[in-house]
Amino acid sequence: MKLDRNTIAKIAHLARLDVNESEEKALLQDMNNILSFMEKLNELDTSGVEPLIYMNDEINVFREDAVRMDITREEALYNAPVHDDSYFKVAKVIDKSSN
Repeated sequence: MKLDRNTIAKIAHLARLDVNESEEKALLQDMNNILSFMEKLNELDTSGVEPLIYMNDEINVFREDAVRMDITREEALYNAPVHDDSYFKVAKVIDKSSN
């Protein structure tokens, strides 16, 4: 498969790239080189090779989640500059009046 200038223009448009003529020539050559390399890989006999899904044989190396209370609500709010009985109070960050 060979790419042409029209294909490069379509790809640039889809990627929202502004490509000038000198860049277009370089892109065309680079992309054709990549495609020819991929075609070379298609020549390999992979009939006895199983598909690789994971990079290792480990099933799950993560610990199980466990719910626990490390600190109480009162301890969490203790150093908060502004709070009520249950929540931190923070400055308003979204102003809907400017829409």
